[in-house]
Amino acid sequence: MKKFLLKTILPVALVLVITKGFAQMSASNVQTVQPKIMVIPYVKEGEDLRTILENDVNKRIALTKIKEVFDSRGFTTVDFVAKLKSAKDNNIFTSDNQTDLKDQIVQMSGADIYVQAEVTENRTPSGNSVSVVMSGYEASTGNSLSNKVGESGKFYTDDFGKLASKAVESVSEEFLNVMQAKFTDIVLNGKSINIDISFAQDSKYKMSSEIAPENLPLSDQIEMWMENNSYKNNYHIQGTTDFRMILDDVRIPLKDSTGKNYNANKFALEMFKFFRNLNLQTEKDIKGNTIYITIK
Repeated sequence: MKKFLLKTILPVALVLVITKGFAQMSASNVQTVQPKIMVIPYVKEGEDLRTILENDVNKRIALTKIKEVFDSRGFTTVDFVAKLKSAKDNNIFTSDNQTDLKDQIVQMSGADIYVQAEVTENRTPSGNSVSVVMSGYEASTGNSLSNKVGESGKFYTDDFGKLASKAVESVSEEFLNVMQAKFTDIVLNGKSINIDISFAQDSKYKMSSEIAPENLPLSDQIEMWMENNSYKNNYHIQGTTDFRMILDDVRIPLKDSTGKNYNANKFALEMFKFFRNLNLQTEKDIKGNTIYITIK
């Protein structure tokens, strides 16, 4: 009876702690943000994200089950199949590269988090089982939020749909709690991106160059700008040489002042304006959660 009460009370307590945390954030004038989540299938080599669910009912069941778990905890979820159909109908795909396809669907979904689910069926003489690997990522940076492997256990059955459900249920609570804790940290402290600043081969500038109007070394001016523009003055410089500066953890807000999603592209634009105000020409490139700035 005590074990039953503990199992019943603990999840409720966790929800109350999370709710209380968001309430405190609101009281501190921090915008309350509830993540929007989309569950997508994992794609192996040779598989197509656009067709992977059509002939595999067990993968559809697993994705639906994961989505139901999020729904039951009050999260806003985005239906992957509906977004995929919309993308096909509007012919938005510009590449057959599976990574590009995933990025396009995640971007058009408006999701804050996407959860990738890999479903594996295991057949043995001692019984059949299903394993589910669930990996949660922050949508705009690709940073990992939670990773868990669920096992159904072995049963003498060919109902792999039920086995998939068991595998999801075995780790869903722990997966959600880890993901929620990390997302709450992002809301409070910002999400992490990397910035790599270097110079073109024919550039006449370097980090020690004194740049008007402050006539301070460029490296110092960059750091002063980061102090004022990183989220809550939260940034870390991995290292600086005369020809390169690497910032391995710069925090940016999850949302802008209007409540719209804020991402590395928007922060890179602000950096571009900063360098332009110093009369420096730059090129910018963004790959994943890393901004590359090249000063000409």
